[in-house]
Amino acid sequence: MKNLSESAFEKDQLLLIDKPWGWTSFEVVKIIRKKIRSFFGENLKIGHAGTLDPLATGLLIVLIGRKYTKKVDYIQNYKKTYTGIIKLGCMTQSFDSETEEYNLSSTSHITHELVQEISKKFNGEINQYPPDFSALRMKGKRLYEYARKGKKINHMKPRRVKIYKFHILKIGIPYIQFFVECGKGTYIRSIAKDFGIAIKSGAYLLSLRRESIGPFSIKNSYSMDFELSNSKRMNLTG
Repeated sequence: MKNLSESAFEKDQLLLIDKPWGWTSFEVVKIIRKKIRSFFGENLKIGHAGTLDPLATGLLIVLIGRKYTKKVDYIQNYKKTYTGIIKLGCMTQSFDSETEEYNLSSTSHITHELVQEISKKFNGEINQYPPDFSALRMKGKRLYEYARKGKKINHMKPRRVKIYKFHILKIGIPYIQFFVECGKGTYIRSIAKDFGIAIKSGAYLLSLRRESIGPFSIKNSYSMDFELSNSKRMNLTG
């Protein structure tokens, strides 16, 4: 992995970034846009393909210039792979570690064999509800804007998503490390929440890292050589 520097920038390019923990995808784009403006002395069209949650890390594809920004829909249709950790025995409102744990329950009934058996339910086409803490829009606002104000959202309908592979990498109750390859529109946080329901203990997504998008791998990405302050890390904006 290489550190991102101005020498990496071109006026038309597809830039692979390893998004840091605590950053929104928009913040990454904003910083790169500012650096490109400074480097080239002009404004170039820039965007990203495939949002990552603030508490997730890994591959974010940044598109620079009209030649590449018009490919965003095509790239978003690629399969994506992730590794992550699910914590059993409790839940959170956001389905990840952004919000506090609640509804603590026993995990004494959970065996390695049961974990493997439940994991089989998450292969193929499945229905899932998007998290209330998501970037989907309703009446002009992101859902997380309603959720963070404590407003209940009742309109959401389940989505049909495709899971090509879901398997367990390591088990150390209450933690489960997993790998997933999935199609467009899949919420890994929802998989974690639904896994907890299926195994009758509750669960949430403790950590997540995107490893690849189609043919593009995190191994070929640039690291962001910047640091967020502690206050910034605590003030997530979705």
